[in-house]
Amino acid sequence: MSRRRSVGTAIGAFYLVMAGINIGIVVADASTYRHFADHGLWSFVRSGWLDIVMAHPGAWIGLLAAGEVAIGLAFLGPKPWPRTAYAAAIGFHVALMSFGWGVWLWAVPAIGGLVIAARHDLGADAGRARSPARTAT
Repeated sequence: MSRRRSVGTAIGAFYLVMAGINIGIVVADASTYRHFADHGLWSFVRSGWLDIVMAHPGAWIGLLAAGEVAIGLAFLGPKPWPRTAYAAAIGFHVALMSFGWGVWLWAVPAIGGLVIAARHDLGADAGRARSPARTAT
């Protein structure tokens, strides 16, 4: 594994661990998630969480965890999957921001870190693609 991919590998492992934690929480006590959207920025986020997600938390949190597993595995996969993983992880955090200003304390730095990590990991590929052209001039 190249050093450049080590950041994406760590992020992928983090997503896999978080999926396991979310499954563990919902199995232990699904009502733990009941108040997650209480401070949602829009009423449809708050009501949708209670009316849809909390109606069947095992299924919905299970789908969330499946998405986290997919993102984690994409980070660990061969090209072009890490690029897709970065886009999905950034999109996930942007969507997460709709759950309230408090979530922004996590999501904004996470998005910034993901952008920096993507530039680090994926920039290596772009740099190698441009290197021959630079030496030819």
